[in-house]
Formats: sequence, C-alpha cells, structure tokens
Amino acid sequence: MQPISLSWVDYAVLLAYTCFVIGIGFALRRYLKTSSDYLTSGRSIPAWVTGLAFMAANLGALELVGMAASGAKYGIATAHFYWVGAIPAMIFLAVFMMPFYYGSKARSVPEYLNMRFDYRTRCVNSISFAVMTVFASGISMDALAKLLAYLLPWQFSLVLLGHHFGSYDIYLVITSAVVLVYVLKGGLTSAIYTEVLQFFMIVLGFAPVVWLALKDVGGWHAMNQALHGVATQNGYAPDAWTSAWKPVLAGANHNPMGVNVFAMVFGLGFVLSFGYWCTNFLVVQRAMAARNMSAARRTPLIAAVPKMLFPALVILPGMLAIALTSMPDKAYRLPPVVISDSKFAQAITDIKASAPATADTAFDKISQDVGLKLDKDKVAAIIKANTLSPISDKELKVELQDAVADNYYNGVILSLVKRYCPPGLMGLALTALLASFMSGMAGNVTAFNTIWTYDLYQAYIAKDKSDRHYFVVGQATTVIGILLSIACAYLVGVWSNAMDIIQLVFGFVNAPLFATILLGMFWKRATSTGAFLGLVGGTTTSALFHALTIANGNTPGIKGAYLWKFTGNQVPAALQFPSDMAQNFWLASAAFSATFILIVFISIATKRTKSDEDLKGLVYSLTPKIKDQEQHFLLRPAVLGIILLIGCVILNIIFW
Repeated sequence: MQPISLSWVDYAVLLAYTCFVIGIGFALRRYLKTSSDYLTSGRSIPAWVTGLAFMAANLGALELVGMAASGAKYGIATAHFYWVGAIPAMIFLAVFMMPFYYGSKARSVPEYLNMRFDYRTRCVNSISFAVMTVFASGISMDALAKLLAYLLPWQFSLVLLGHHFGSYDIYLVITSAVVLVYVLKGGLTSAIYTEVLQFFMIVLGFAPVVWLALKDVGGWHAMNQALHGVATQNGYAPDAWTSAWKPVLAGANHNPMGVNVFAMVFGLGFVLSFGYWCTNFLVVQRAMAARNMSAARRTPLIAAVPKMLFPALVILPGMLAIALTSMPDKAYRLPPVVISDSKFAQAITDIKASAPATADTAFDKISQDVGLKLDKDKVAAIIKANTLSPISDKELKVELQDAVADNYYNGVILSLVKRYCPPGLMGLALTALLASFMSGMAGNVTAFNTIWTYDLYQAYIAKDKSDRHYFVVGQATTVIGILLSIACAYLVGVWSNAMDIIQLVFGFVNAPLFATILLGMFWKRATSTGAFLGLVGGTTTSALFHALTIANGNTPGIKGAYLWKFTGNQVPAALQFPSDMAQNFWLASAAFSATFILIVFISIATKRTKSDEDLKGLVYSLTPKIKDQEQHFLLRPAVLGIILLIGCVILNIIFW
C-alpha cells in the first residue's frame, strides 16, 4: 500500500483526539490519592461507563483489524466469535460469576484464586496472565505501527548504535509513548473513561466506511453473489463465506476456517469464550471497578447489547473486501504482505542476475530470498522487463512487492479506509483506528500493572509496604509493561491475522484458567493441590500441543510443530490442521480437558485444606443466593440475560 495524502482537516482531527486523551490522564491525576485509586479506580464508576469500557477494552487490534481480517479470510462464520463466542459467556459472567469476584472483595482474578485455593495457583496464573497481557498489547502495537508506516506520508530512517530503525520502529515508539502518558497519569480510571470515548469514536469513524463499501459493491445481495463466486473458486460450496452454520455443520473441509461443529461449539463457544470473558482480568477488571454489586453485574450485560451488533461494523468490511477482489471493474486487491527492507537487497541482486531462459530457477531463489509466496508470472515479467531495459532498484522494489501473493489480512480495514474516505472522514476513520489500538494497549497495560503490583510484587516480593510505595511501583510497572509490549510487537509480527495469534495466546492462558475457576466456583471438593497441578498441567498441555501440531501452509517453527523440526521428521498428517484458527480451537479444547481431568482426579486423591466456612462467598453451593433488588424486573441480570440470549438465537437463525 502506498502512503495516503492527508489534508489539514485530517491532521486536526488526529491531533485533537491525541491531545484530548492525554488531557484526560492529566485531569484525573488529581483524584488519584492511593494505590487503589490508581490500580482499581476505588470501585466508584457507574454501570453505563463500566459497561461501555468493558466493551471498548476488547476493541483493540483484535476487534477492528483482527475481525475484519477474519471476515475476509473466513467469511460470516467469524460472527461466531460474537453470537457463540461472546454473548453467552458475558451473560454467564454477569449472572453467576460476578457475585463471587465482586463480593469476595478480590482486586484481581489471581487474588480470587488465592482466596479459593492458595498462593501457588495465584502465582502461576499471575505470571501466565502477565505474559498474556503484554502479548495482547504487543499485537495492538504491531498492527498500529505497521498500518501507520504503510499509510502515512512520513517515512523515517534512523541509524543508532549500528542498528537501522525504519518507519515501523519510529511509529511503534510514538504510539507507545502516547498510551504511556495517559495511563501513567490517570491509571485505570483514565483508561476506562478514555475507552468510553474510544467506543464512540470507533462507531462514528467506521460506520461511514462500511456504508460506502456496501454501496460500492451494489448492496447486500450483490456482495453475497460475489462471495458465492469466491467460494466456488476456492473449492467450497457457494455459501461458504455467507452462511454461518451450514458450512460448519458440513465438516472441517467445507469451510475456510477449517473447523467442525465440535471445535466451534466446544473449542470456541465454551472453552475460549468462557475462558476469555469469565476469567480474563482485562475485561473483568472493568466490572470490578463498578460502584456496587448491582452495577458490576449489569456491566457485562450492558456491553453485550452493542457487542451483539458489532459484526456489522467489524466483520462486514472484510467480507466486502473479498467481494471487491472478485469484481474486475473495481480494481481492488487485498493488501499483500510487505517485504522487509533487509530481504530486498538479495532478491534484487538475483533478479538482475537472471534471464528469461532461467526464470523458473530464479523464481525459486527469489521466493526463498523474500520468504513469501510470489506470483510466478509477475516475477517472470519483471525478469524479462529488466533484461530488455535495466530497471532501477527503487522500481524493482515496487514491482517485486506487487508480485507478492501472500495476503496481509490485517491491512484490509485500512485499505478500505484509504479507498473510500475523503478529507475529514479520513481523519475521523484514522482516529477511530488509533482509538481502537490505544484502547487495546491501555487496557492490557493497566491489567498488567495491577497483576504485577498486587499479585506478584506485594504478595511475594515486598509485603507490608506503605500504600505510597505500591502506588509508585504501579506507575513504574506501567513503563515496564509498555517496554515489554514493544518487545512482543516484534515477535508477533510473523502472523498476518491478529485473530490467529491472539486466540493462540488465549488457548495457552485462558483455557486452563477457565477449567480451574469453573471447578473452584462450582465444586467445593476441588483442592488447592489439584488446582495448582491441574493449571500447570493444562498450560503444559497447550505448549506440547502447539509443539506437535501445525496449520497447513505454515513452516514448522514459531507457528507450531517445532519438535518435529528439531527431530528432523515430517509432521504427521493427523497433526496438521486446515487453518491457524482450527489449530487454536483444538489446542484450547485439549488444554481445558487436561486441566479439568487433572484437577478432578488430583482433588479426589488429596485432602481439602479449606473448610466450608472458609469457602463461603467463594463457592456457589456454599454462598447465600443473591436476591435481585432492582425495582423493575427488566433490570434484573437473569431477565436481561434471557432477553439477550433470545436476540442471539434470532441472529444465528437469520444468518444460518
């Protein structure tokens, strides 16, 4: 993608938003007196704010870039991340689990585990969750820095201490610095109120883009017809991109996601979904900041309303992009994966040394140079043109980049912004993107500093220090979290779809944790030893599963099957999955099942260390049931949950 041209109006919108969110941090700084104010907001925020923040905390790269990328790659089946993989779990959290989190006065999910089990389980979860938050923040940073480097006109090149830093590196530092300033100053309260602002910015920024794209392809019916053609060209039934359930029910080989109904319902709908929404402290933290129990329980339900409708804003753009590629008169192609500067030099040298007669041999060598799939005909044309009349290195770079056949799905949403947005609207759309990434980064960083300060530092390193001491540690941890996230951003850059990598991370952390908390809350016989060994065993199962399996088209290494690479053997066909997402769903299922089985059997074989009295308020069967006191019955969590479930079922039927 070529850099876009921004008008002064676009720059003004971007600058105004950036200054405003930084201003929020400084404005709220005066109200932060204690470590509790900084790290947990002192449990003082109204339900409508925590509800929108609960939703917005999930609106980072995962939501906008990752869902648009998955919409292009997998079609309407991506909506299962909402109607199967979010709404039921959010309702379960509100009705059943929030009373334990909030009522126990725990400041975090790991602290609840300490109350229910012991310090060992808390420590394992704290470490794994801290790792997950910096990876999730790094994904947002990586996607934002890449998109800014691709699209903005300012390109940078800096050599420092013998190392070359390009536009990507500079934008990574700039965006990280903005998030650091407003989180460092305003803590969790700043992050929550900024997330509410970001929610509205995202809706206002992307609704026009979706409408213009839908109008361009000729409407909903025309898009479906185009996607039918895309499906048949890829060897699927015509409705593979446009039907949510039929291709999944037909089997893993009949849909682009490569999953069957068990992987979808159990892997996504139960393990990953409940594991994320019910145990991920990033989102639970927003509900725990509510001013009372009633507000805390309504928080996920308030968030579920816009969540149910968000596929129209984040998945539909990806489907529209794929439809556009099948319309020759639209002259649109999916963004290709960008060749790194370090790989261009050798590829250009090999092009110059090649001739049309040796084009086939040269193609293999050039493909190896760039490490990407290339269009053979385009490479041959480049070699022929260069033989007839030498082409400059700069032009060769452009031609070679155009020959890349690998799609960079994370760039889909920005390519549509570039295509449809005039001045002013361009600035609003880019601001919405900036808001989404900053939301994801800030949410994960605030969760990281709370977990480190309360669940690791205070619990195991420096007990009984002054409140001021923990306040300062929390601020210092914010800086460390940003730096670790930058490091992770470089590591996750090898994935072309943000959803693929984030679901892998969730499989490692949330799947074993969900099994642990589920048994802990609803089975009083679960023991501390069982929980600790089960959690460790489940996480180990995740690592082993990833080390032995791989998705089709991937090379053994960071994306899986590295044990086979070390032994020099081929990956068995039974351990190869149709897609990265299918691999993730089965990994999560294996991790949850291993954890669940280990905890049950080990708990039966070991003694309880806590009495029924100790577990009151922590285990469902031992806790007095909450009676909803809301004046109007429609405000009661159980009633609201039933209404939302009915709406969810209706949407599944409509897009069956």
